[in-house]
Amino acid sequence: MNKKLVSIVTPCFNEEGNVEELHNQIKTVFETMPQYDYEHIYIDNASTDSTQAILRRLASQDKRVKVILNMRNFGQVRSPYHAFLQARGDAVIGMASDLQDPPLLIADFLRKWEEGYKVVLGQKVESEESWLMYFLRTRYYRLVRRLADVELLEHVTGFGLYDRVVVEQIRNMEDRYPYVRGLISELGYPVARIPYRQPRRKSGLTKNNFFTLYDIAMLGLTSHSKAPLRLATMLGFAMSLFSFFAGLVYLIYKLIFWQSFSIGIAPIVIGLFLFSSVQLFFLGIVGEYIGAIHRQVYKRPFVIEKERINW
Repeated sequence: MNKKLVSIVTPCFNEEGNVEELHNQIKTVFETMPQYDYEHIYIDNASTDSTQAILRRLASQDKRVKVILNMRNFGQVRSPYHAFLQARGDAVIGMASDLQDPPLLIADFLRKWEEGYKVVLGQKVESEESWLMYFLRTRYYRLVRRLADVELLEHVTGFGLYDRVVVEQIRNMEDRYPYVRGLISELGYPVARIPYRQPRRKSGLTKNNFFTLYDIAMLGLTSHSKAPLRLATMLGFAMSLFSFFAGLVYLIYKLIFWQSFSIGIAPIVIGLFLFSSVQLFFLGIVGEYIGAIHRQVYKRPFVIEKERINW
């Protein structure tokens, strides 16, 4: 009887303190499930520490470990997605290398998969990160969910299981800079959600900063919602009406109290700054959409590989 193959996909960058522990935990999990075979795909984004050396050693010791080494750092969207498309398993599980995605949930994912779910996602119901970050993430998810054209999932990061059918459908979309969580919502498959508490990072520092978080946030918004563009149109129309009636009121008031009412320069300055700031804000929104189109049109490769190990 042929065993079902499960592919574990793990992106990493400067995770020397975590990749070996993650490998050992996943190995332990699959030792309790002999009915499955698995491959563990690491894609390294040009780490500058000893991560690559550790991956080479793991690959030499275990042929189920497959490694892709990138020529440079291609970011946290393109690199994981490239590895995701290289997986050949009947099911593909994506998880981070920092041990904040608990490997023990793999058994729960596979159980739901065997029940018939094509997509099984881990959903953070608690987190050991700072309360401020968790609060901001919650507000963001709820905002995007209200604005999106499809029902986006809250507090999911892509950590989960995807059936081969889903993987191939995502591949056929040919999205050059995908927001995978949004693509899952676009496909419409029922999603099984496994709640979990996200632990703290055990080793190393997070690679996220304001710019990477902003990039992901805007990607989720521009990929699945036209609401900001429509808001710009409606707000522009509303402000033009407000300006017209405000000017009309000023004119009438001036005609009635010609000698005593002085318009002054303050309303002009305030109005100028208000309208300029609103225009700049929505010009930035339009720029984000144009940038998203730019990425799709150029069709650049997700990554350039330097080396493959155990393929």
